[in-house]
Amino acid sequence: MFRFFSLRPLLALAIAVILGSTSAYAADKDSIMNKATTKNAFNMLETSIQGIQKGLASRKVTSEELVKFYLARIDKYDQQGPKLNSIITINPKALEEARALDNERKIKGPRGPLHGIPIILKDNFDTFDMPTSGGNKAMAKSQSSKDAFLTKKLRDAGAIIIAKANLHELARSGTTMSSLAGQTLNAYDLTRTPGGSSGGTATAVAANFAVAGMGSDTVNSVRSPASAENLVGFRPTYGLLSRSGVIPAALTQDMAGQITRSVADAAIMLNVLAGVDPADDITAAAKGHIARDYTTSLKKNGLKGKRLGVIQAIVGTDPEVTKVFNKALDDLKAQGAKIVFIEDPNFNTGKISRECDVQVYESNPNLDDYLKTLGPNAPIHSSKELIATGTLDKSIQKLLYDSQALMPNNLTDPNYKKALENGAALRVLVKKTMADNKLDAFVYPHQQVLVAKIADGGQPGRNGILASIAQTPAITVPGGFSTPNADAALGVPVGIEFMGLQWSEPKLIEIAYAYEQATKYRRLPKLTP
Repeated sequence: MFRFFSLRPLLALAIAVILGSTSAYAADKDSIMNKATTKNAFNMLETSIQGIQKGLASRKVTSEELVKFYLARIDKYDQQGPKLNSIITINPKALEEARALDNERKIKGPRGPLHGIPIILKDNFDTFDMPTSGGNKAMAKSQSSKDAFLTKKLRDAGAIIIAKANLHELARSGTTMSSLAGQTLNAYDLTRTPGGSSGGTATAVAANFAVAGMGSDTVNSVRSPASAENLVGFRPTYGLLSRSGVIPAALTQDMAGQITRSVADAAIMLNVLAGVDPADDITAAAKGHIARDYTTSLKKNGLKGKRLGVIQAIVGTDPEVTKVFNKALDDLKAQGAKIVFIEDPNFNTGKISRECDVQVYESNPNLDDYLKTLGPNAPIHSSKELIATGTLDKSIQKLLYDSQALMPNNLTDPNYKKALENGAALRVLVKKTMADNKLDAFVYPHQQVLVAKIADGGQPGRNGILASIAQTPAITVPGGFSTPNADAALGVPVGIEFMGLQWSEPKLIEIAYAYEQATKYRRLPKLTP
């Protein structure tokens, strides 16, 4: 693979240059990590945004030390054994930015809860100072002149973009394989995928290469890797977050979302990310729906009196998954929730994928519009030009090479119109079902089967498309693990997903936080101690 012979040495060199001389860094990287996890030092592993801010405020740790710690872990676990292969680009100015933010904190105080916090971006978010490749070889040096709207929001809040992560090429599928960077591995089981398409971000956050991360979600792509890697994945209501400056897959379904190690961190990030963007028309609908502070919904008793609907058609029959899901239902009931079982074959996610997914129609026209924003000096100017390079990973060739997808009038195709109509009908059905049953949210396993083996070449049984087509918020939370085995010392993570009505993020955070706090299934991977 291109990544293993070209990018890996460059990344290792970049980390060494950032931290100092190569020889000094080689001798120092383990001590950097060990110092950060000893009893008397500030423990950076698995520490929340709020916990880190307390450490920064008390000067027990600096942002510079945080960045050094995460870079050392990237080098040790991503670039060397177990070679998780999650990172495409290291920010060469990460330490410089951290020092500047440390100094600013001393002089002016913090900008807010993200001040000095290292964040990972999926490599389809534009950054003015680093390439945005979409995981494609031909776009390896493609660089926007400005940040994506959400990238700028993060930077303005004081976050440090420490690195950009691998993704399933152009965010078109779910196993996180790209022509530029190769296959990202699951930090809990190296024989399995990390889910996708935001699998690089998920592996990086799970292995503590940064505090939190950002992904994009067209069908499953934030919540699938969160489920696969024992994380929280949040897809907000369609329109709550901007997509401008993010390489699109299908704008009728595309949303950005947070990948974090806790619901609290996701809520803190949502406070920064939510907002109206004049460059993205769908965000106009968010006016009047943005909560003043999403963290006020972090209530340990948030499940008391909640009515949760279990859609029988999407639970699946995998014994390992159903074992975890049934335990989740017991845990939910123990916290005061009422479980209501819903029998309706129209919620079958396989059926929804076949009848409502519009990627095949919107993929290339949307990509063409994005590429135009990069100007005449961009390495690629159109989807046809990209296809002609012959660089696309074989896992997405079927979608992009499909003659229908290349038709100039594919947005006027009658089948496209029918898919849009089917999506509108599903949104009506969701609202009616929730109203008829007085539901606060649906609950289901994000994936009906365990995350796939890399050798399987696919990612079956994912349920994320329900919220994507319904345009509603959904949050995936760690639900536990399958039975441990030789490949997975803790077992394979299984994510539990909660889905609400449009603009119900505060209620959804209440539910997810109460479940998370009652169960506490988050575990650091054994492979990255």
